[in-house]
Amino acid sequence: MKLYDYLPSGNSYKVRLLMSYLGLAYEHIDLDIHKGETHSDDFKAKNPAGQIPLLELSDGRCLAESNAIIFFLAEGTPYWPTSAFDQAKALQWMFFEQYKHEPAIAVARFIRIYAIDSRSAELEKLTPRGYAALDVMETHLADHLWFVGPGPTVADIALYAYTHVAGEGGFDLSKYPNILTWLDRVSDHPKHIRITDRPD
Repeated sequence: MKLYDYLPSGNSYKVRLLMSYLGLAYEHIDLDIHKGETHSDDFKAKNPAGQIPLLELSDGRCLAESNAIIFFLAEGTPYWPTSAFDQAKALQWMFFEQYKHEPAIAVARFIRIYAIDSRSAELEKLTPRGYAALDVMETHLADHLWFVGPGPTVADIALYAYTHVAGEGGFDLSKYPNILTWLDRVSDHPKHIRITDRPD
């Protein structure tokens, strides 16, 4: 398999993290989104949306969208629940991550790192939206060790990716003790990798 990736991307990190947990071998292909490398004709032939991450299977089929990729990789493993209800709950949290969480927390992080001069005005709206998403997570984690079931699943991986770097987007996690202890639980996995770790 080949993973087309941009190392700082939380969406790409989800895929790398799950692949590490599963011990999957793959070729890592780093693309610089700031140089437009995902908009080349060759890449857009694989993913017309021109976005990473993109997983290319050994038979040439390609799969885009981070949560679709981790669902595909997790099926039949301990990271995908077995009951229909828990599967739906995992999807619920993955949809929440992409609709409520990522558009605020990830975008605020991007602005603060790459576009603070040109897009800082957006932070006024993004910051309360990000805290609202964190509030939902904090409430859930008050009574649960994980987002679905008795152990980590793709729901945790999806939410961990941008939550653990939320501080880079200006979010103060110190008032979220349940999230902080959950972040520690996730990072305690024996095959955990950091977002900055380049695959072998």
